[in-house]
Amino acid sequence: MDYKEKIGTKDNPLTLKTPPLSSEYTMHVDEKDGMEILVCTVGKTILHYNIQCIPDLHAMLKAHGDWMDLGSKDEKQEAKEGTIEYWGRSEDNPVGGWYGLKKNFRGRFGMYIPPLMEALGLAEITHEKRNNKMKAI
Repeated sequence: MDYKEKIGTKDNPLTLKTPPLSSEYTMHVDEKDGMEILVCTVGKTILHYNIQCIPDLHAMLKAHGDWMDLGSKDEKQEAKEGTIEYWGRSEDNPVGGWYGLKKNFRGRFGMYIPPLMEALGLAEITHEKRNNKMKAI
């Protein structure tokens, strides 16, 4: 699946909304240190994620087979076990740790990656004010 074209470029990024539909942000594919990455821009804050998180998260959700809490947290906050956020930084995931690549901005995986997965047609997300969940399609 070539989802990279759907995600867009720096000049033409994909515009997304957080799971509660309360804030807008953009996502695009770029290259850093010879590796393709996801660049997430939230206002003036820029976060980088390993692009491998897309197929890895989809595979994990397919294996999980049910809804899973997002559990979004900043990097310095403890993520609740059994959440998307926890998995996105767990030594047990396919990359053996953080999918977030930018020191001090490695968290919020459970906030910004799920809407991308939904936009790509890989997952469904609930859109409540808080405690949102996702599952694979």
